[in-house]
Amino acid sequence: MNDPGRSRLAMLRFLERVQERDLARTRRWIAQEEQRETERQRGLTARPTAPDWLIERHRSQRNAVYIHVGGCWNAGSRSKGVERDQALRALAEGVDACPQCRPDTALGILD
Repeated sequence: MNDPGRSRLAMLRFLERVQERDLARTRRWIAQEEQRETERQRGLTARPTAPDWLIERHRSQRNAVYIHVGGCWNAGSRSKGVERDQALRALAEGVDACPQCRPDTALGILD
């Protein structure tokens, strides 16, 4: 009963089942990745807009240290978003402008 045609057919059927499972698993991975991408896009669109201006406070004092343009790479973790008039007022009161992002220039204040 060692029919080579029959055993070859059985092996091909087995291979087919394995490939169907692999394909199903790959399709699940694709669906999961599409879901992650949809959620990532939703998060990007729901993200609040970055403030135009930041005031950075000293960690041990309440005094402002720097004024930054919103999104400045040098803004510390103690930075808070403020309106344009608040940034202008802080600069007028002597708070230093960040030397990297130069908010005084962006606000139209010349040295």
